[in-house]
Amino acid sequence: MLEEITRFFDTLLLTIRDVLPIIIIIFGFQIFVIRQSIPHLKKVIIGLVYVIVGLTFFLQGLEIALFPLGKLMAQQLTNPEFIYGSVEAIKTTVHWADYKWVYLFAAAIGFSTTIAEPSLLAVALKARDVSGGTITVWGLRISVAIGVAIGISLGAYRIVTGTPLHYYIISGYVIVIIQTFYAPRMIIPLAYDSGGVTTSTVTVPLVAALGLGLAATVPGRNPLIDGFGLIAFASLFPIMTVMGYAQLTHYLMKYHKSH
Repeated sequence: MLEEITRFFDTLLLTIRDVLPIIIIIFGFQIFVIRQSIPHLKKVIIGLVYVIVGLTFFLQGLEIALFPLGKLMAQQLTNPEFIYGSVEAIKTTVHWADYKWVYLFAAAIGFSTTIAEPSLLAVALKARDVSGGTITVWGLRISVAIGVAIGISLGAYRIVTGTPLHYYIISGYVIVIIQTFYAPRMIIPLAYDSGGVTTSTVTVPLVAALGLGLAATVPGRNPLIDGFGLIAFASLFPIMTVMGYAQLTHYLMKYHKSH
């Protein structure tokens, strides 16, 4: 119990250290550049306390529960004994279809961690407010989560097969460029931003653990060369799915109007 309390206060101090520069910049500009008093100062201070304490509990919970469990699941699912049934059945030649449970887990963990991302929720709420409700919170979150799920699953496939990373990234951005010409203009900047907000507090550690665990257990793979790159997939594919979501919504609206 004492160890957990000590860890909590260590996390609290780290959170304060991380948030403090943001507070200094905002307050500094308000007081010394804009030269106006901060409106509702008491509410602002209470809100900052909520942010710091909430982030501390959030990070502590991730450290105690989700990160170890996610890492353990990644290690177990990528263990050759689980994949092939026994040590004697382990193959020297890797076939991509043997890792079907890994792809399913990668997609599931990508979807669930993205839904839990606080940064994505913040962006979705702002997008809803600015668009007047045209962009719904759950519509954006689910479309981004589907993109991450597809990306992480495809990234796991890349690690298993050992194909070069740049083939996927170049092909993906070619698709994004083509979509940009046809997607509604109001969604394009949001779609590009959606790729960035997915790679945050919850997603990165779990996805990185999956990639490194997979590269360490697949025969012939190098964790340093093959273990990284899943984050790039998690950033790229949400851009496609958000623009695809907007294109589909736009098409359905036109269809209903015409009928």
